[in-house]
Amino acid sequence: MQSVNMLEAKSSLSRLVQAIEEGRESEIIIARNGRPAARLVPIHGASIGNRIGIAKGQFEVPESIDAHNAEVARLFHGGQE
Repeated sequence: MQSVNMLEAKSSLSRLVQAIEEGRESEIIIARNGRPAARLVPIHGASIGNRIGIAKGQFEVPESIDAHNAEVARLFHGGQE
């Protein structure tokens, strides 16, 4: 178990999180004024998984989906073409 002060945690958060993610540390204690204030630990079982195509087959895209593209573009640009 590693312990770091608040200033070190702020300046090296990415490195600390990477150590947790890679399993080099099981927990990191963050101290304020020499007293433990927080614990950085891994989240187990929070796999992101494959999100591409997650909604495949959940809805049907109408043939007219592009029918209003010109109007949407005009509105997006503040009424100017």
